[in-house]
Amino acid sequence: MRLMTMTKGLAKKKTESKHELLEVFRLVYEARYTDEKTATLVKQNKGGTFQLSAKGHELVGVVCARQLRAGHDWALPYYRDQPFVIGLGADLKELFGAFMARETENHSAGRMMPYHFSHKKLRIPCQSSAVGSQMLQAAGIAHAAKLSGSDEVVYVSFGDGATSQGDFHEALNYSALHLLPVIFVIQDNGWAISVPIEEQTAGGSILPIVKGYPDTAVFDVDGGSYSELCQAMQDAVKRGRDQLGPSVIVAKVPRLASHSNSDDARRYRDAKEFAAAQKKDPLLRFEQWLLKEQGCTQGELDAIREDVRIDVEDAANAAEALPFPDKASVSRHLFVENDPVGVSLYEEPNSQGEKIVIIDAINNALREEMNKDRGIIVFGQDIAHNKGGVFGATRGLTEEFGVERCFNTPLAESTIIGVACGMAMYPGFRPVAEIQFADYMWTGINQLFNEVASIHYRSNGQWRQPLVIRMPYGGYIQGGPYHSQSVEGFLAHCPGLKIVIPSNAADAKGLLKMAIHDPNPVIFLEHKGLYRQQQFSARPEPSEEYLLPLGQAKVVREGSDITFVGYGMMILMAAAVADKLSYHDVSVEVIDLRTIVPLDIATILESVKKTGKLLVAHEGARNCGFGAEVAARISEEAFEYLDAPVQRVCGLDAHIPYSKPLENAVLPQQEDIENAINHLHRY
Repeated sequence: MRLMTMTKGLAKKKTESKHELLEVFRLVYEARYTDEKTATLVKQNKGGTFQLSAKGHELVGVVCARQLRAGHDWALPYYRDQPFVIGLGADLKELFGAFMARETENHSAGRMMPYHFSHKKLRIPCQSSAVGSQMLQAAGIAHAAKLSGSDEVVYVSFGDGATSQGDFHEALNYSALHLLPVIFVIQDNGWAISVPIEEQTAGGSILPIVKGYPDTAVFDVDGGSYSELCQAMQDAVKRGRDQLGPSVIVAKVPRLASHSNSDDARRYRDAKEFAAAQKKDPLLRFEQWLLKEQGCTQGELDAIREDVRIDVEDAANAAEALPFPDKASVSRHLFVENDPVGVSLYEEPNSQGEKIVIIDAINNALREEMNKDRGIIVFGQDIAHNKGGVFGATRGLTEEFGVERCFNTPLAESTIIGVACGMAMYPGFRPVAEIQFADYMWTGINQLFNEVASIHYRSNGQWRQPLVIRMPYGGYIQGGPYHSQSVEGFLAHCPGLKIVIPSNAADAKGLLKMAIHDPNPVIFLEHKGLYRQQQFSARPEPSEEYLLPLGQAKVVREGSDITFVGYGMMILMAAAVADKLSYHDVSVEVIDLRTIVPLDIATILESVKKTGKLLVAHEGARNCGFGAEVAARISEEAFEYLDAPVQRVCGLDAHIPYSKPLENAVLPQQEDIENAINHLHRY
């Protein structure tokens, strides 16, 4: 592998026609006048409360957009890159509509702040406020494009401040590792809000750092030079189409305004420095270049500016007439609102198949679905080849389907989830990613909570996230604080995620297959203590066609005195307790939720109306655990049927220690469930 570095002194760019140059001039002034108009609208209280200036960034954005094939290539522009979006072909009326939080076809229809672009036809996935989060998504899209054999390239832009984010380095590493067609464009204006680059980046420049990534072309260009920008972007696009690896374009630009309308740059920028920046305005430089070297006349440029001013005013007026979103739509698009296409549901499997354990059910489910759909891509830490993950759930898949469809990732959870997020947006792909232990999901939680969970909602239903993230979770294996967490309570609090927790092999297979078919993001939690459990969790294997609907609880054991609700390991314990107490005339109805989002509250209600008593159990900590949600719902919706207060058996509000006696003291035990049931029975 070799390092590729491109700096100033690029090869001479091909000559463009005068017509093309004047079109660029029109677009950069559309961006500038749109910027000025939005600032005016805020002062007139006609827009939102937030206005962000792109002054100084217009030329780099427009030039980059002009080198891509709109609707073919992909773009993930950051919040200061509205000029790129305009250059790619976005409608000014819609951009003003998004700025005013009006109902629009694109750009979220009022669900997002302005400058968070989303446009399905232009292939701009829904963008975010979380700085740098789009970079790993760009890598995921690019990986899918490469696996598809396409020549698409993926543009992703950001400011110099975002290069301090870990996702920037993770995305560069992943893109270089897989030779992905990603073009990273750093619009370096020297400021991260009020922090100068000298206080942000070691050595005052990101260039020495990015030059360390193999097979990565690095372009150091003047963001006010049309020729340098064009040549760098053309070279980067060609590299991407030729599958030679990623490119990084560092474009130096001046920031000619405060960070936003709520910021006052005079508090931290020296007046002389700010005045010097104004003299570097790329629009003025571009205009002088057109007049002196390209044969344009002042009259031609003035006429274009006047036309643009009229177009911008007309677009703003038209946007002001757009309606605000209907309040009744506020919860729409939390999930994809139709059932998975082409999926048939089957009843419970018969008992004829050979018994298997959960770990084998998961492996078989993945193998069967990968055989049916080449768009299913499996990846994670240590999951490839004969290792098959630390528990062996994916063993043999690489040998059967190739390293392109079952591969190892770097040891970086943000990479795993961010790449899955991007890959899921590419047509026909359904990534199934593994986080080695749920305890380590936290370094990827920004990608999961801020991105994956909300993309469908934020984009007003334009973009989907058909992905599965598998995570081994839970205790009882003497794993200590970092291998025993039950994270479902945290996950359930985040809107937009479906959460599955099987307790036996048959359910694990049917639920995982359905999760793969589901058009929404599904978190599939696999209890480590049940992976190879034989007595309870081993079941006859369902057929290849078996699919188990999400959001459908199962009555594991019917009863008349007490309703028990739980999931995972708690079902094994409750079933054993119910068997024991049946000999003492205590009839316990055991309900396995199987999925906690969506929650099958109807099955619980029906049971509680019969028994009048409810016990909820989970091994996670008691405080704000998922059992509290079940108890609250039953208290609200079935209070008149209750003959006793709802009871909970939960883990202690403590971290899970390594020592087995201490672990047993923290986690619920079978005896705790038995005591709680007896207490309720006596009530």
